[in-house]
Amino acid sequence: MTDVAALVLAAGQSTRFGSPKQLIPWGDTTLLGHVLRTVGQWPVEERWVVLGAGAESILDSIDVEGWGVVINDDFEEGLASSLRVGLDALTLQTKVDAVLIVLADQPDIPRHVVDDLLASHEAARSLVSIPKYRYSWGNPALVERSLWPRLMSLEGDSGAKKLFQAHPEWVNEVWFSDLPPRAVDSRADAEELRPRRSP
Repeated sequence: MTDVAALVLAAGQSTRFGSPKQLIPWGDTTLLGHVLRTVGQWPVEERWVVLGAGAESILDSIDVEGWGVVINDDFEEGLASSLRVGLDALTLQTKVDAVLIVLADQPDIPRHVVDDLLASHEAARSLVSIPKYRYSWGNPALVERSLWPRLMSLEGDSGAKKLFQAHPEWVNEVWFSDLPPRAVDSRADAEELRPRRSP
């Protein structure tokens, strides 16, 4: 069996949002609190989160018990810097075989997607497993340890999608009928996606 760690990337500055979206109210917690609670129920061996902008306020506001916390001091460089520091920490401190990369602003990843992705990856024995929501790739991506150095060489504010597109021989696509999970990029997104309180 493949041992997997979940790595939640939550270091962004929320420039477009206008305030730290990690801390916006979400049900009975915050957006990041909700994501950590959700990922905490997934069948993975370890759980890690990368913080950066507003890390002190986030740690004061959110329960991270049971989580490995990595601080990205270079968060202004973009998403690739969070991948770099997160994977570096996992390389040094864990023996897991693969990592499930999760974006902290996508609160509604269905549990069955995670279960099916893990099962398909185990059967396919590929380097990368990616959910394909109808017509497009989405998150979370599952990446074998042997590829982590390649991801750690990325730069800028884009993830590993272009790298994976350039190497289709690495990729196990797992198809889902679900629409791609939406990200909370704006206040309108937050209002639309936020859980409704019971009357």
